[in-house]
Amino acid sequence: MRLSGENTKKLCGARGLSLNALLKRAGVSKTAYYHLIDKESVLPRSIDALAAALGVRPSALLEESDRKSRRALRLLEAAERIARSDPSMDRDNIRHTLLLLEEKPIDRLQRSLLRARKSDLHE
Repeated sequence: MRLSGENTKKLCGARGLSLNALLKRAGVSKTAYYHLIDKESVLPRSIDALAAALGVRPSALLEESDRKSRRALRLLEAAERIARSDPSMDRDNIRHTLLLLEEKPIDRLQRSLLRARKSDLHE
């Protein structure tokens, strides 16, 4: 999943915003924005900030390239729906929880037991 410069510019135009105005409103520097466009994947907080400044869902700014990207996009959309229902919730925690829920229960249990053993070693 990557940030689509084309989608971002179209959304700016539809709202009568320049790209510079969007970046200022979102608190994202030009350098960071162009770096995000060049990367194969982006950090969710960057997407959230740009989407919030445009008043759109984060998925509107993304382009999908493969199966993993579509999965990540669905995850972002689900997290956004949940966050809209209670704005005090942390989006990163929502995404993390949704990722965990996609795992098989036995895999989650094994990872938890492994973490518990590691913390016992540090005490």
